[in-house]
Amino acid sequence: MAEAYPWQHALWQQLAGRSQHAHAYLLHGPAGIGKRALAERLMYLLLCQQPQGLEACGHCKSCSLLAAGSHPDNYVLEPEEADKAIKVDQVRDLVSFVVQTAQMGGRKVVLIEPVESMNINAANALLKSLEEPSGDTVLLLVSHQPSRLLPTIKSRCVQQACPLPSEAMSVAWLAQALPECTEEERVELLTLAVGSPLAAVSLQAQGVREQRAQVVDGVKKLLKGQQSPTQLAEGWKDIPLLLLFDWFCDWSNLVLRYQLTEDESGLGLADMRKVLQYLAQKSRQSSVLAMQDWVLLQRQKVLSKANLNRVLLLEALLVQWASLTGQG
Repeated sequence: MAEAYPWQHALWQQLAGRSQHAHAYLLHGPAGIGKRALAERLMYLLLCQQPQGLEACGHCKSCSLLAAGSHPDNYVLEPEEADKAIKVDQVRDLVSFVVQTAQMGGRKVVLIEPVESMNINAANALLKSLEEPSGDTVLLLVSHQPSRLLPTIKSRCVQQACPLPSEAMSVAWLAQALPECTEEERVELLTLAVGSPLAAVSLQAQGVREQRAQVVDGVKKLLKGQQSPTQLAEGWKDIPLLLLFDWFCDWSNLVLRYQLTEDESGLGLADMRKVLQYLAQKSRQSSVLAMQDWVLLQRQKVLSKANLNRVLLLEALLVQWASLTGQG
């Protein structure tokens, strides 16, 4: 069964303790906080034949079939390939499952994650099942970006926000999840993960601290004229594009904040503080705002899986970054 995270205790009591369940739930919140695990835990409970209080028993026929991935009344819908869209044909297969009678005589439970990866045709195909699911069917929708969902999808679900855990709770959990890291490293990873503890573990596994050090070093060399945008763009080929745009988006925000407040404590992680302070002092506010708008626009293209020329996009990013001080 899915892990029960300590920061989900109150939320679980609220969800699992309902005397009557809605036909559709939308579990939404930042990525990396355990929404999928929460949905799977609820899925087990809803299908369990001998629940123990607010938990699935873990050993009945239903729980055993779920654990084996062969429960006939359970359907999991996700992209066929990582970071790709959920297609309309996949949703049509799901709709066919929803209209069938439950084979084990109880509920049918559907889990869709991430629901925002459905294209417009797929989302529209799901609407009738959301509005009038046949029999005792419960749909669990998991979303990291609910703003991207159709209003008609959201309005047909009980919306359940899944908030970030507190920093103290996340750091305490990371001490067990990442015992090989120092406390300082765990705090840094949590900061890079924007407070999401599971995302911090994932970032550690992909070597994010080493990637960050490479990018920070490159940015410093760019501003000193020691490396060109082309050299850096080609050298960063193994670093996820979204991660790069997240960092540059964050840095442009911090530069702007410092221009407005001159508060050195608001300059983010120590590795870029001096650079950001320098850029804030040497750049026009209008230039930083224009840079910020451009970075946000390109980040949205990356998020929407647009067909982008990676090297040219990074070159354009770095040329604009250098031009903040009049070097571009």
